[in-house]
Amino acid sequence: MGRTNNLTNRRQEFFPLQGIIDEFRHIQDQGIHYDVVTIVGEGEPTLYLKLGKLIRELKKMTSKPIAVITNGALLSDPQVREELMAADIVLPSLDAYDEKSYHIINRPYGTLKFTEVIEGLQLFSKQFCGHLWIEIMLIRGMNDSPENLLQLKRLLKTIRYDRLYINAPVRPPAEDGIEEPDGETIMYAVDVLGGIAINMLVSEGFYSPDAEDYDAVISIVKRHPMTQFEISSFLSSRGCSDIDRIFEQLRSDPGVAVILYKGYETFRIRI
Repeated sequence: MGRTNNLTNRRQEFFPLQGIIDEFRHIQDQGIHYDVVTIVGEGEPTLYLKLGKLIRELKKMTSKPIAVITNGALLSDPQVREELMAADIVLPSLDAYDEKSYHIINRPYGTLKFTEVIEGLQLFSKQFCGHLWIEIMLIRGMNDSPENLLQLKRLLKTIRYDRLYINAPVRPPAEDGIEEPDGETIMYAVDVLGGIAINMLVSEGFYSPDAEDYDAVISIVKRHPMTQFEISSFLSSRGCSDIDRIFEQLRSDPGVAVILYKGYETFRIRI
């Protein structure tokens, strides 16, 4: 990995749309199981000129949710926001809290302004009818101090989102000297921002100290919603022998809200 050599904010059709559609059709023909179709790539997917049409064409081919992972830089463009409206899940990044930190951490294309990016995200969050999941990448010494986290928290209060994931550099970074915060700092960020640490999910999955499987699920759902796939995976990792019974309990629990969206269930504590 290394620095991006070709910075651009000009949208292009980098790959023929039909080629992408044909490749997805080939995957379907093989009968490969999947839960979500995620649009992401070696670069920023909102730079793809036919993103909106790609999302619409994929939705004709599957009933599974369509997700787009984006750095959020082009959300200031009304056309990009309109195209993303067709997605079921959008996952934008929010790593910076002001203009200076935005340029240090994200190194955007020269004409991009942090205030415009944030305004675009705020607008999109209020218009989008799907699930908005925000990811914050914490970098030691750049955006992980208590003061930085409070600045990020103030920004988050201006955005309507469904989930917050807290990440850290776990792959080789583009520059030397980039380090992930220690575990204590990440857990402090989880507490301040109200999110969930992705590194915990990757290394150990969801965790609960409760011995009873149902109580364990509830203890996690109290912190953030879980999809049916996340619950099944979590229960399987615990060796649960009757996952169907747990789901029956969840669906009949008056304190649990079950949201059916695009063919899958999400469970959260009823407010």
